[in-house]
Amino acid sequence: MALRGMKVIELAGLAPAPVCGMILSDFGAKVIRVDKVGSGLNYDVTARGKRSIALNLKKPEGVDILRKLCGSADVLIEPFRPGVMERLGLGPDTLIKENPKLIYARLTGFGQTGPYKDMAGHDINYLGLSGVLASLGRKHENPIAPVNLLADFAGGSFTCAMGIMAALLERSTSGQGQVIDSCMVEGAAYVGSWLYASRNMFVWGQPRGHNLLDSGAHFYETYKTKDGKYMCVGALEPQFYNLLLEKLNITDDDLPQFDDFDEMKVKLGKIFSEKTRDEWCEIFDGTDACVTPILEQEEAGDHPQNKARGSFLENGMPRPAPLLSRTPAVASTSPNNLEFGSHTTEILAEAGFTDKDIGELLEKRIIEQADIKAKL
Repeated sequence: MALRGMKVIELAGLAPAPVCGMILSDFGAKVIRVDKVGSGLNYDVTARGKRSIALNLKKPEGVDILRKLCGSADVLIEPFRPGVMERLGLGPDTLIKENPKLIYARLTGFGQTGPYKDMAGHDINYLGLSGVLASLGRKHENPIAPVNLLADFAGGSFTCAMGIMAALLERSTSGQGQVIDSCMVEGAAYVGSWLYASRNMFVWGQPRGHNLLDSGAHFYETYKTKDGKYMCVGALEPQFYNLLLEKLNITDDDLPQFDDFDEMKVKLGKIFSEKTRDEWCEIFDGTDACVTPILEQEEAGDHPQNKARGSFLENGMPRPAPLLSRTPAVASTSPNNLEFGSHTTEILAEAGFTDKDIGELLEKRIIEQADIKAKL
């Protein structure tokens, strides 16, 4: 795998940082998640392939352990607000001085600088500030956030992972680590680069929900079928639209491409409501009409296209992407959930701590081991 041999320390946080750690693990890195000593909610459902150590970072001994782990690591992922790591004595100036090859990735919503840097926020807030959310939604309605995909994951996890891999590649020639300021606002805006660059193209020019690609047009829309399921239509270009009409057994006179979009939506909606989703798939599969089914998550893995490519794992999770020809990512078969401190003693032993050291740290509650905690 492409990142085989890389050691990553992931400080536990909400979804963006864990998904970033999962990506690196899928591509071969050894990821250690650092959890807090004591009970708490375990938000990480993307822990496959990771190990967990539970540390008390409120104690100097716990901070020292993390510093030691970072001293031999290739990457650190930290999701805290600016200044938290510095107050612990674990800021980039300290850790990179001790380990000049360390890639120190700081994954936050608003970034390390600016008047919003210390504010709390979630995906919807970052997406709102990116300028992208204003483009999403139907006409005469408020903007609609597409769950927490664009800022948390596309602009957060995946953009940060891309930055980490770029920094690792650069390190192969310079021998030096660096700090990555991965800001979800900027990541989401970067994902939306084409939206910014295409503002003057013919596909836009109208308010949200009135344009060709934002649910304004009948030929780029979703439709309910007879059985209560859905199809999506993306017949944007004339040649594809003509095929759509052909498969529907109607003509351009019945459904003009550039007539009143709202009226055409009503007509097309009525047509799609007359057959089940499977019946429409039989009509459109294998054609260039740009009409495909909308699948539920539990259905996606069984679709012939996804099945042929092995796009989903046996447990229903998506296979890591993209697919590399020589060194493809291989998702671990370990569970997606990982109990806090499941590998604490194992990790410390690998780092050179003796059984006596580990026993004393357990007694002082500087560390926690999951199976030992369960017996107490």
